Amino acid sequence: MPSKFDPQKHHRRSIRLKGYDYTQPGAYFVTIVTHNRECLFGEIVNGEMVLNEIGKIVKQAWNDLIDHYPNIELGAFCIMPNHVHCIIILVDPFVVGAGVVGAGLRPAPTEATIKPHGLPEIVRAFKSFSARHVNDFLKSPGVPLWQRNYYEHIIRNKDEWNRIHAYIESNPAAWETDDENPTRINP
Repeated sequence: MPSKFDPQKHHRRSIRLKGYDYTQPGAYFVTIVTHNRECLFGEIVNGEMVLNEIGKIVKQAWNDLIDHYPNIELGAFCIMPNHVHCIIILVDPFVVGAGVVGAGLRPAPTEATIKPHGLPEIVRAFKSFSARHVNDFLKSPGVPLWQRNYYEHIIRNKDEWNRIHAYIESNPAAWETDDENPTRINP
């Protein structure tokens, strides 16, 4: 017999900023960790991430997001053995010159054809798309790929952008001391 819902025991506290509108234009730093922190995406060799087939599938799911969400641009992205770091930029799709729409790579949307999606929806989609494709590849339907939830940080200025971008780019070289590394060397 299933246990009854106990709000004290089963409550999950949101890590989102209370009252913040995650559909508004801006840049967001996101970290998503694999289920049970399993190292599934490849390995670090000489400070560089070498993707295996699963890592390549996850990378393709990231690149495909712009085909599903016209109000985003993809910033820095790094796959680690058991997590990903990325910057997701939400843009106002109706602003001329915004992102890839303004660059002429996609037709400009009309108000009737676009619904701005927020960060939680985009992260959920990335996790779902990548998990589905990985599970198809492994012939393991329904096996969790990602932990529940994710870490996010609203990037508020150019200094934060530069610091976070550099962190993402240099992350493979720091794997030995990375908190997500199950064999890490304590600094």
